[in-house]
Amino acid sequence: MLPCLLAMPRLVPPLNCFVETAEFLHLSLSFARSSWLLLAPLLTPAAAQVTAPSFCLCPEGVHKFQWIRNLVPEFGVSSSHIRVLSSPTEFYELMKDQIKAAKQRVVMASLYLGTGLLEQELVDCIEEALERSLQASGSSDFRVSILLDFTRGSRGTTNSRTMLLPLLRRFPEQVRVSLFHTPNLRGLLKLLMPERFNETIGLQHIKVYLFDDNVILSGANLSDSYFADRQDRYVFLQDSPEIAEFFTQLVDAIGDVSLQLQQDDTVQMMEGMVHPYQGDKRAYCEAANRRVMEVIGSAKARQELHAQTGHGGEAEGDPRLPQQDPPPKPDTWIYPLIQMKPFGIQIDELVTETLLREAEGGARIYLTTGYFNLTQAYMDLVLGARAEYRILLASPEVNGFFGAKGVAGAIPPAYVHIERQFYSKVCRRGQQGRVRLQEYSRSGWTFHAKGLWLYLAGSSLPCLTLIGSPNFGYRSVHRDLEAQVAIVTENRDLQQQLHQEQEQLYRRAAVVSSCTFEQPSRCVKLWVKLVTPLIKNFF
Repeated sequence: MLPCLLAMPRLVPPLNCFVETAEFLHLSLSFARSSWLLLAPLLTPAAAQVTAPSFCLCPEGVHKFQWIRNLVPEFGVSSSHIRVLSSPTEFYELMKDQIKAAKQRVVMASLYLGTGLLEQELVDCIEEALERSLQASGSSDFRVSILLDFTRGSRGTTNSRTMLLPLLRRFPEQVRVSLFHTPNLRGLLKLLMPERFNETIGLQHIKVYLFDDNVILSGANLSDSYFADRQDRYVFLQDSPEIAEFFTQLVDAIGDVSLQLQQDDTVQMMEGMVHPYQGDKRAYCEAANRRVMEVIGSAKARQELHAQTGHGGEAEGDPRLPQQDPPPKPDTWIYPLIQMKPFGIQIDELVTETLLREAEGGARIYLTTGYFNLTQAYMDLVLGARAEYRILLASPEVNGFFGAKGVAGAIPPAYVHIERQFYSKVCRRGQQGRVRLQEYSRSGWTFHAKGLWLYLAGSSLPCLTLIGSPNFGYRSVHRDLEAQVAIVTENRDLQQQLHQEQEQLYRRAAVVSSCTFEQPSRCVKLWVKLVTPLIKNFF
């Protein structure tokens, strides 16, 4: 996930954190041992967290995944409000259209905002929407809230901050730009860690794009390659006020514990908030945990109250009130899954592990990630499961560093090394039929899609998908702020959309075999093999 964390335009490929890590380790060996001492605490696993009890996939109520609502809010919607997008261009054009049509709010959470022409056009759309809101009434409640990562968004002299400053200066009462700074980058570590490399310690990695009551959930960042030739996944939820409000509050919560961009390009914390790297770390993490869990808890409480009052309370059925047709019964359910282990929140990890472990024999799970570096727990669950697995990952050729000179050229082989180790485990267990690896390849493109599709035994269509920011790697689970949703649907048309999405991605993939690793592009140098285990926890 390191690549994703530093996702960049094509001119600067998305795996540069890995480069910085390798260069840093190489220089450490050559010039000083002090850098190794600096890295030592980071190379150890994260402290053990209290894990909630596991759940089994047994029928309960409407569908067999309702156990997830014990952890998070459950949003029942009509499948007619959900559209699966397929291309970066479609994603970009939809965002511009949605910004132009927005009347109340634009809320965006991303790793960073790029600095190219396409990104400027997106900013211009926001500016025009703000202008229209003022012209309509002279004063406007129209709100723009943007959440990015501090280290990634501050990189270089022209960066995400400089792109957004004109909006902040012109519309200070309507625009909020929050820059999340991980509490783990502090003290001597923050002082000595060079730019770009400091991004490996932890990031704001959530990707949510929200316009009034419409939401785009994706793994794509706000950068030109993600709008043109970088394959990702995207789901558009239309007219979904409860889901939009939940994610608005989630972005607000993270924004409240983040640094606030000022008109002079400085940053400061909101009054009364603990500073992420100058204040007490434990106090900051506890405050952040409370703030995020309040969002989850209040949404669940509203739903419970709504259920107890019979969807309308005492006024329902009053003959003096105009009678309305009841809303259609939902056929699709949305569950927001949050992962913020620095704050002690690991809901996404728990749900993902349960899905991997409990999927029945005969079921099929399609799992895709642009950066194949599964956590040990996920790897063990896949190898010990009953379901069939089809795992899609990027071939070296769709890696932005393929063919690069120097240390950068060793990054694709590092992923090949991890892939080959896993494939060897599959072969040693004789599970090549049950667990199959496939490599995505597409000329002129890079690959960033991540997620999961679950097909129950005997079914030709998926009933559940996971879509969002996590890559199923160490960073996603332990270091970064992540969010995705589980979409469960009984609607055949939506299931068909999800199935077509999966097929479209896997159609460009070749099955991995022992012959795959005999190709010249799969050659891995000895030093890469030695370094990879030391730094794999950073990506």
